[in-house]
Amino acid sequence: MALLKKVQVAVADDHVLLRRALSKLIASFEGYTVLFEADNGKEVKIRLTQHVIPDVLLLDVNMPEVDGFETAKWVYERFPHIKILALSMYSDEATVIKMLRNGAKGFVLKNADPEKLKEALDSIVEKDFYLSDFVSGKILSGLHKNVDVEKETINLNNKEKEFLKWVCSDLTYKEIAEKMFVSYRTADDYRNTLFEKLNVKSRVGLVMYAIKHNLVEL
Repeated sequence: MALLKKVQVAVADDHVLLRRALSKLIASFEGYTVLFEADNGKEVKIRLTQHVIPDVLLLDVNMPEVDGFETAKWVYERFPHIKILALSMYSDEATVIKMLRNGAKGFVLKNADPEKLKEALDSIVEKDFYLSDFVSGKILSGLHKNVDVEKETINLNNKEKEFLKWVCSDLTYKEIAEKMFVSYRTADDYRNTLFEKLNVKSRVGLVMYAIKHNLVEL
């Protein structure tokens, strides 16, 4: 990944040994550096309010004092440009979906291989989201069970439906525009219109809607 400057990552996890191991691993990845470590969401809030702002926040779900759910929502509301990558040992669909709805751009398990962590970081930096096969399956399962998801159906035109299908791929928005034979600005308009229509705030939200309404097959 060719970058002019290193991507700055913050690591929040209450297990010290794991947190330090993750920080060391991330620092070994080309193009990445660790800006700070935090023991819980409270420490994350303090650092951010001190204007120590990372590009990516690797955020553990289960932490004392202020957990990952509350932290993700707080960070997303105040620092939406920070890309949150959720980290957990739990794989139930309710946890995955709640973190994504609270602003996380992706979800990775603590027992994932180092290559998967690098893949996840690269994806949310370059494409603004990360959906592994695992996460996609959990979202699909949760939506089929109606886990904390709106039931209302919105009328979409054919172009918007086509855009949603491409959003569920690994393509960037620029590449989606090329596939649809429209300008990047037009694709950007599709995205913003869908954000408003579907009441979502991220690409993950668009993907969740597309899966729920059978607009894409995984």
